[in-house]
Amino acid sequence: MMKRQISARATVYTIAGLVVAGTVAAGISVASPEQEPSARHKPAAKAGKGQIAALFDQWNAVLQTGDPEKVADLYAKDAVLLPTLSPEVRTDRAGIVDYMEHFLLKKPKGEKLRTVINVLDGNSAIDAGLYEFHVTDPETGKKSTLEARYTFEYEKRDGKWLIVNHHSSVVPSAS
Repeated sequence: MMKRQISARATVYTIAGLVVAGTVAAGISVASPEQEPSARHKPAAKAGKGQIAALFDQWNAVLQTGDPEKVADLYAKDAVLLPTLSPEVRTDRAGIVDYMEHFLLKKPKGEKLRTVINVLDGNSAIDAGLYEFHVTDPETGKKSTLEARYTFEYEKRDGKWLIVNHHSSVVPSAS
């Protein structure tokens, strides 16, 4: 009986060795439990909801600079912007900068009214809800408030959280 167990175990070890040798020969990396944790692929840790909420605060603070280029830096190169005050879909940096040039003339300051944050994984999250913008008419100086719905979709790319999709639309009147 003992000989049979040893023989079966030896067969398993032989097969396992052949599988590992085949994967290494094929260029596939095989990490063993003895290897350092840094040598194995680890999924990114999920961001906290507070960290994702802070991305809006960062975006809002950059709006206050009045610099459309700085605002555009917060968007990925392939981002989509469906802006509040324009029917045009912006799908590249130039389009985002163009929209922000006009929007920033109103000296917007955003304030979240309601937010729902879903952290999808270590590299993606969605922040959706209601916000309002306090704006100033550049010609008359008249201040007003604009209520809107929003969705920010974020992705962590090269260690930096970027906006990949931003939709904002005026809240429709109650019917």
